[in-house]
Amino acid sequence: MTYDDIDIGYDVPAAIGDNIADIQTPALIIDLDAFERNVARMKDHAEAMGVRLRPHAKTHKSADVALYQMASGGAVGVCCQKISEAEALVRGGVTDVLIANEVADPKKIDRLAWLAESAHVSVCVDDPTVVAALSEAAALHGVTLDVLVEIDCGARRCGVLPGAPAVALAKTVAAAPNLAFAGIQAYHGSAQHIYDPAERRAAIDKAIGIARETADLLCDAGLEPAIVTGAGTGTHNLEGSSGVYNEIQPGSYIFMDADYARVRSTEGNGTVGGFEHALFVLTSIMSKPASGRAICDAGLKAHSIDSGLPTVFERPDLKFISASDEHGKIEDPQDTLMLNDRLALVPGHCDPTCNLYDWYVCVRNGRVEALWPVTARGKLY
Repeated sequence: MTYDDIDIGYDVPAAIGDNIADIQTPALIIDLDAFERNVARMKDHAEAMGVRLRPHAKTHKSADVALYQMASGGAVGVCCQKISEAEALVRGGVTDVLIANEVADPKKIDRLAWLAESAHVSVCVDDPTVVAALSEAAALHGVTLDVLVEIDCGARRCGVLPGAPAVALAKTVAAAPNLAFAGIQAYHGSAQHIYDPAERRAAIDKAIGIARETADLLCDAGLEPAIVTGAGTGTHNLEGSSGVYNEIQPGSYIFMDADYARVRSTEGNGTVGGFEHALFVLTSIMSKPASGRAICDAGLKAHSIDSGLPTVFERPDLKFISASDEHGKIEDPQDTLMLNDRLALVPGHCDPTCNLYDWYVCVRNGRVEALWPVTARGKLY
């Protein structure tokens, strides 16, 4: 892709073949070598555990990334959180999407059923009143929707109570026209970022026990769950090797971020899963107003800091210490930085950071190899 290939209305930060020094900053950069190693590593993990891999696309919101995961990374499909996100990815060629979330609004339910005319679409439920609406919409559009009962396995977010309440809801789904009970969603989101391995394992052991108990009760009721899905990057190895889950939903493993670097592995001293940083905010030094301090052009509008400030990649001598809207303050005690120097920042939280950009600038060997649009950027409804 070159500038000539882009509609005039787009602000493209680079062109194919550019050197890194030519990229307009701040820009969202993918190190393709690290990205491809991460994708291959998770594929190997899933195959070794004998589970299906359904990566979460809320991390990247990109049809290009999703299609690569499905073509080369062992993915059976992707997860999305929002209907508009799924619509954008299906338009981009993705053929199998699980809405790993609740959908209650009637208009969104109708869009969900309409989307199932073009792709295999599954959805989670935790409320019996939604089941009737899903059934009606599916019948209207002449489709059958696969439905998973979401259980609360410890995150205290969405999810019906496990055990008997989950079985009752599954029976309601199974009896509804144009719906098929497909299994259970048991995702413990808050456990993904428990830094201590022992505490993280304890939280997931409870979640596994809850999922196992519910799956056993469903089997006793004649509703064996074909799919038991959940897990994320921080705990994929625990659910995946449990013998209970047969599908995992990691998302951030492809990119990793500064917060995930603090989640220690349960099998040694490294980061969980052995994944490496592959996503960066490329920034430039725009001011060097005083000794020991430099100002870069990546502020609050360039990366999300809900999980902490970014770190400066491979520069332990530098520290990103604060941000305002358009400025980032960097502690430079040795005064090594000069105007227009480039730095790669590892964002504190990759998912919301990706949603701030129109383009991924994909780099290999110091040059821009590809430009991937953030297909579902801003798709929040």
